[in-house]
Amino acid sequence: MYCTNDIKKINGYIWLQNSCMDEKIDFLKNQYILLIKSVEPPVQPKWGKMDFQQMLEHVADFFQVSTQKQHYPLVSPPEHMPKLKEFLMSDKQFRENTKAPTNIIGEEPFPHRYETVEEAMQELTAEVDYFFQLYTDEPDLTAVHPVFGELNYEEWVLLHYKHVTHHLRQFGLL
Repeated sequence: MYCTNDIKKINGYIWLQNSCMDEKIDFLKNQYILLIKSVEPPVQPKWGKMDFQQMLEHVADFFQVSTQKQHYPLVSPPEHMPKLKEFLMSDKQFRENTKAPTNIIGEEPFPHRYETVEEAMQELTAEVDYFFQLYTDEPDLTAVHPVFGELNYEEWVLLHYKHVTHHLRQFGLL
């Protein structure tokens, strides 16, 4: 789905042309939400320690990082940033069992914040909606990801797409 010929660099930012970006935006706004809402728990992960609800809450947290509701320090050394950005802009997926730094999320999944999967799903849906509304209202906004550094809207869309498809594969939904 990544379109090499559709990349442009404008004012120091990398932008994707509408065709590829629009597909990822539509997936995140619509198809992703429909996929997770179609799940009837309990669904078991193919890998990892998180259960389905923990994954929903984890992805909601990830969206909160992109909207500056949660802040974490940058943990990647400056010399790794070019390779990390190259991965971000590529069509490469996260590998199975790819883990966030343990100083960010710890060794074990966080306990459930919500009583039900439905409540976690509502939070995730609200965070996805907030992400798109915020960047519509503030298109020049950037936010720091603890591994990938300062990201603009398009870069966050790419990272969210990689992240949610990783977890959909984890639970056999893709």
